[in-house]
Amino acid sequence: MIFDYLTAAKRAGIPADKLERLCALARAEFPSDKMMAELHILRAILAVERGDTTLEEILSQEVTG
Repeated sequence: MIFDYLTAAKRAGIPADKLERLCALARAEFPSDKMMAELHILRAILAVERGDTTLEEILSQEVTG
C-alpha cells in the first residue's frame, strides 16, 4: 500500500463493503497504475470526510455490466 487510505476510511466511518466498491472503481479507472488508484481512493475518502460529496454520489459512478 502506497497511501494509507484504510486509516482515512475508518476515520470517515466508511464500511468495508463500500470501501471495497470504491477501491474497485478506482482500480478500474487506473488498472495499470496502483499509485494513481490509491491516490484517487484517498482523495475520494477525504472529500467525503470534508463533506464535499457523499460516498453514495461517488459509488453511483460504478459501471454495472
